[in-house]
Amino acid sequence: MSNDTIALMHRHRSIRHFSPEPLSRETISTIVAAGQRAATSSNMQLYSAVVVQDAATKAQLAVVCGDQEQIRQAPVFIAWCADRSRLERASQQRGYKQNNDYMEAFLVAAVDVGLAMQNATLAAESLGFGCCYIGAVRNKPQAVIDLLGLPPLVFPISGMTLGRPAAQSTIHPRLATDAILHWERYDASGEESLLVAYDQAMNETGIYSGRQVEAPGQPKEVDDYGWREHTARRVSQPRRTALREVIIRQGFGVQ
Repeated sequence: MSNDTIALMHRHRSIRHFSPEPLSRETISTIVAAGQRAATSSNMQLYSAVVVQDAATKAQLAVVCGDQEQIRQAPVFIAWCADRSRLERASQQRGYKQNNDYMEAFLVAAVDVGLAMQNATLAAESLGFGCCYIGAVRNKPQAVIDLLGLPPLVFPISGMTLGRPAAQSTIHPRLATDAILHWERYDASGEESLLVAYDQAMNETGIYSGRQVEAPGQPKEVDDYGWREHTARRVSQPRRTALREVIIRQGFGVQ
C-alpha cells in the first residue's frame, strides 16, 4: 500500500552537496511553517529555528561542527533549538514562572524539535530541495549558543543544511520492519537473522569503505564489518560528555 506522500518518504536521503542557488525567505518560511504543523506536546510549541545564510557565520559553524564542508557549501543552515524561553516570557506576562527543574521539561522540548524538523524535511523534499541533519552542533554546544546568541532556556538540538541538491546520494536501506515492529508485547526472537541480513544489505552499498570506526583493542579493518560492528563500535565509546553541563547552564534541570 502506498501513495505519493509515502513514496516521497521512502525516497528520503541525506544530501551533502548543494548547488549555490539561494533560497528566498518565502521558501524558507514555507518549509519552517510546515514544520510547525507537526504534533507538539500540549500545543506548547517548544522549538525555534535559527536560519543562517551569512557565509562567514556558516564558516564558523562548519568549524565548530567538525569542519563539515557541506555547512559552508549549503545556501542555508538552520539550527533547530529546544526553546522554553518563549514560554517563560508568556508565563511572566501572565504572572507565572515556569518550572524547568526536571528532566521532562527538556525532554518534551527536544521531542517537539524532532517532530518539527521531520515535517520541515518532508516539506523541503516535496519542493525539490535536500537536507542533512547536523547532530555535530552538540559537539561544542556552548560555541553554537554563543555564535547564534541563544538566550537561557534555548538549546541547539540539531542543525540542518538545506538547498538544491548538486547530486543525488544513495538511499540507504533500513532495518526490516519486522526488526522494529512488535505486536502487543516486545519480542526480539528471530532478530539476529534480520540484523545479519541488514549487515549484508548495508555492506553492499559500500558505505563503510574507508570509514571503519576505530575501537580500543580491536583491529581497524574487519572482514565482516557491517552495521552491527560499525554501530557497536560507535556506541562503545563515550561522546559529547559535556552536554549535561551546558544544558544545565542554559536553565534546564536535567539532574
